[in-house]
Amino acid sequence: MKLGVLVAVIIISLVLLATVILILSRYRKCPSDKVMVIYGKVGSDKDGNTRSAKCIHGGAAFIIPVLQAYQYLDLTPISIGVDLTQALSKQNIRIDVPSRFTVGISTEPGVMQNAAERLLGLSLASIQELAKDIIFGQLRLVIATMDIEEINMDRDKFLLAVSNNVEIELKKIGLRLINVNVTDINDESGYIEALGKEAAAKAINDAKKSVAEKNRDGEIGQAEAHRDQRINVAAADASAIDGENNAKIEVAQSNARRREKEAEALKIATAAEAVQAAKAKQEAYIAQQEAEMTRAELEKATQTADVIVTAEIEKRKAEIAAEAEAEVMRRKAKGEADAIFMKMEAEARGTREILAKQAEGMKLLVEAAGENADDAVKLMIADKLEDLTRIQVEAIKNIKIDKVTVWDGNGNSENGKTATANFLSGMMKSIPPMNELFQQAGMELPEFLGKDISGRVQALAEAEPAVCECEPEEPAEAVEVQAEDAE
Repeated sequence: MKLGVLVAVIIISLVLLATVILILSRYRKCPSDKVMVIYGKVGSDKDGNTRSAKCIHGGAAFIIPVLQAYQYLDLTPISIGVDLTQALSKQNIRIDVPSRFTVGISTEPGVMQNAAERLLGLSLASIQELAKDIIFGQLRLVIATMDIEEINMDRDKFLLAVSNNVEIELKKIGLRLINVNVTDINDESGYIEALGKEAAAKAINDAKKSVAEKNRDGEIGQAEAHRDQRINVAAADASAIDGENNAKIEVAQSNARRREKEAEALKIATAAEAVQAAKAKQEAYIAQQEAEMTRAELEKATQTADVIVTAEIEKRKAEIAAEAEAEVMRRKAKGEADAIFMKMEAEARGTREILAKQAEGMKLLVEAAGENADDAVKLMIADKLEDLTRIQVEAIKNIKIDKVTVWDGNGNSENGKTATANFLSGMMKSIPPMNELFQQAGMELPEFLGKDISGRVQALAEAEPAVCECEPEEPAEAVEVQAEDAE
């Protein structure tokens, strides 16, 4: 009995194992580069119509034994060479359009069903021939609706029309158009070649015109660049001069600040030195005081009681004297330090005020001269002109001339002048010329004052007096000239 049960269990197990193996062997997975077509008993579509096949792209499905079977459609692209010749265009001109089309099995649900119904079981060569016939017909149809100019010049429009027409027909058998490549277009009448020559001539003429225009623009641009360069250089020079002037002003201000800081540092250093000296003296006095106290203690231990009181009195007197002297020294040092501090502070303030007022005065003088340095110098010279004239007058102010006698025979000397004229000319030459005085000072007399005033004065001195044309009846007499404290 047990043996029969064991046999039954083994048989059931074998049946179940065979069933599992059969199920697993009928479960098929579809590769990504193929379309699995299940045919046989596959059911109905949404409208209740019986389907002839079921297409699966990616995934897996169970194939029912006996009721269903399956095959694969390869998705590898198919390249088809189409050498169309003698195609009639819209202008009744025959052209050759060699091209190459790339097609493949479509994975679109409805189109994939068409491929399963019309291409399943066909070889690759058969599919190529079928697609080639469709492409030939549609390509001729598109060419017949277009002019040669459109086909040759507007290739995008031509390829779009070909793609649309061919793809519509290819979808009917389950294919889709991947790529269209038209290699060349020729015609037997030479029309396309003539169009090419015309386009080439037009392109050459346009290029020559463009070159001439660019040369013209280049010359104009070069002239404008030179103009801009000169303007920018002038502006840069002006900016540089302005920057130099600003830099000089900054340097002057920086020097003023440096001098102020130096004065403050010197003041602090002097005060610190005085304080340290006072501290040193104070410490010396303290040390001396301690030494005296130590000596007094030693003497106190060695002396008798009758001299202790005297020693204590002397010690106290020494302490009072040392403290008084230290206090005097401290007050003296403090007074010296305060005096030095106040002196340096006053000098620093005075220097700063002088520099500030000088800078302010120079600035106002230049502004009054209309930002013109030469005019400012002229204003300064005009302000000092009275002092300069006074200096010239001081040169002969204190000359004492008691009496001058000039013998003039009313005759002319070798230079054509009388003795009186020569005397006065020499007197005027002894006065320092104003123009030379300015040159010795490193300056030049302004033109509005005259370049040669001394020359003019000398000319006035050398001018002869009016001479009467009549002859003198009496001999010449001595002419006396007296001057007292001539200035």
